[in-house]
Amino acid sequence: MKKLFFVFVAVLSVFLLTSCKKEENYPIAMITDIGDIDDKSFNQGTWEGVKEYAEEYGIPHKYYKPTGKDTDSYVAAIELAISNGAKIVITPGFLFEGAINICQKEHPDVKFVLIDGNPANAEGGSLEKNTYSILYAEEEVGFLAGYAAVLEGHTKLGFMGGMAVPAVVRYGQGFIFGANAAAELLDVDIVMQYHYTGDFEANSKNQTRAAGMYNEGVTIIFACGGAVGQSVMAAAQANNGKVIGVDVDQSAESETVITSATKGIGISAYRALESFFGGDWEEEVGGKSVILDAEKDGVGLIMGENARFTKFTKAEYDELYQNLVDKEFSIPYDLELSNKEDEIVVARVTVTVVGN
Repeated sequence: MKKLFFVFVAVLSVFLLTSCKKEENYPIAMITDIGDIDDKSFNQGTWEGVKEYAEEYGIPHKYYKPTGKDTDSYVAAIELAISNGAKIVITPGFLFEGAINICQKEHPDVKFVLIDGNPANAEGGSLEKNTYSILYAEEEVGFLAGYAAVLEGHTKLGFMGGMAVPAVVRYGQGFIFGANAAAELLDVDIVMQYHYTGDFEANSKNQTRAAGMYNEGVTIIFACGGAVGQSVMAAAQANNGKVIGVDVDQSAESETVITSATKGIGISAYRALESFFGGDWEEEVGGKSVILDAEKDGVGLIMGENARFTKFTKAEYDELYQNLVDKEFSIPYDLELSNKEDEIVVARVTVTVVGN
């Protein structure tokens, strides 16, 4: 009851403060990153969480797409949102670190939620009391994906990441170590092709690269690059391959997707809004940075009716997940992997880095 009362008071205050203006104001704003709102990945997952909360409580909300892919463009989009009445601004992706570092200081009365980043990482950056930083243990869910793929019977794996940014790197290297753990369990050897596309787009270049992997014997690709996944799915469809999706449940996008390595993006956005409108921002999230891992139920594979496994079972998954919670596995993510052609051996996994 207390939280509902705070929500009512907060929403009423917003409308009283803005009722004298002719234009409709949007107290809740989301700024997209370099992808689109319907990218079937990070942007869409964040927006779904925003919409769910805003529609549940009848609060006007709006998303803004920056005109460019740089800090100045991100700042301009945030400023536009604030001029339209934004009291809380949610941004997905570490590329916003610089922009949030600037805006949190220029607008101390506005709250900021940075998903997958921390403004303290920006040059001269800090994490102010009006900002909440949410990170995820991508290496853990990447580990789950690699382990599941091998137990499903795949020994020729592929990884296609977007840009080699921290989250994507952690996904990929977790995938390697998960595949290795399963390979040691089954006493098999694994080969993996590893590639960063350099973008987060669905295009012919990325589809051709994925098709090339399948034609060279890869049977499943972990697609970690937003809309890159659409290119991988198209190649899988044409080459009888399988795909592991990323960030959100992508099973509806293609029959080739056997599972998705997910992060609690939508629920993170929802809970941040809950803290703001519920009145406990200062004591719960303001000025804090959290890492949501398996122990906090922040990452996981899609199982159940939306999964298309034929061998890997829910019981095996539950045991593996608990092992992660109990820190039974060591998952390094400091391998020197880039788009420079190379070969790296991690115990039972031979990784061939595929250059551009």
